[in-house]
Amino acid sequence: MTLHTLLPADLREWVADQLSGLTSATDASWPRNDSRVWRVHSDTGAAFVKLSPTAADFAREVRAYEYAARTLADDEAPCLLAADPGLLAIMTSPLPGRVVRGLTLEAEEEHRVHELAGRLLSRWHGHSTLGTVRTRESVGASMAGQADEAGACLERIAEHLTDAQRALVQRVTRELPQLAERLPTVFRHGDYSPRNWLWDDENGTHSLIDFEKSGHGIAVEDLVWLCGALWPTRPDLKRAFLTGYGRKLSSTEQQVLLLLTARLAVSYLHAGSTKHEPVLVERGRTVLADLVRTCG
Repeated sequence: MTLHTLLPADLREWVADQLSGLTSATDASWPRNDSRVWRVHSDTGAAFVKLSPTAADFAREVRAYEYAARTLADDEAPCLLAADPGLLAIMTSPLPGRVVRGLTLEAEEEHRVHELAGRLLSRWHGHSTLGTVRTRESVGASMAGQADEAGACLERIAEHLTDAQRALVQRVTRELPQLAERLPTVFRHGDYSPRNWLWDDENGTHSLIDFEKSGHGIAVEDLVWLCGALWPTRPDLKRAFLTGYGRKLSSTEQQVLLLLTARLAVSYLHAGSTKHEPVLVERGRTVLADLVRTCG
């Protein structure tokens, strides 16, 4: 495709104003409807351009790029080069490396990647400032909403769960908001998983991308995907990650992580049953079964 057919006209004009001698663009979107990302090339270099799905997503991501600039090293996150709130467009610098998800790595190298990912997240969380009362209320509302979601999903799919699985999801509805209140707020990445990690094997560096879901929350929210999708079958990667993170999770954090992951699992199972997507159903069942074994 040419520049004229690949990039929307108003976006193309904006990009051309930012980069001298724009020559080409390549679609770099994730395979989902709300992902619109391009890698663009010009006489002066390359950049990534993204159209945010909503104004809220745009504001979150711009704020997170500013946070990353204060928190991480230059090679650990892209630089925000330009942003247009009217277009909801963001332009960022490219980084060396490849997306970790789907990479075939030797065991030692894989452990190193996950240790570095834990180390980076520790610094990301560690630079957070204490949230305001309004922030705390927002986090509390989010936890209550997730507890309510778990309860609604349970009503629809209870017959497909074992007694132990139902009991675990019921714990989410009863205990999650109260337990989460005991934990401090941090500025979280919001989608901390290997699809948003880059690994540059030539230089041995790890970096982080995609800040659309960032915002205040509790630290273990950034571990939910890892806990549900990866760590049950790869305890070695859990050890490597937590070694990099630099501390053990408190007992309250462990309980909240368990309940948040159970909420995700029952959501997978409900969505898969409703949309007739066997992959989601199997994922939800597998995660719930693993969590029951963990807490049983």
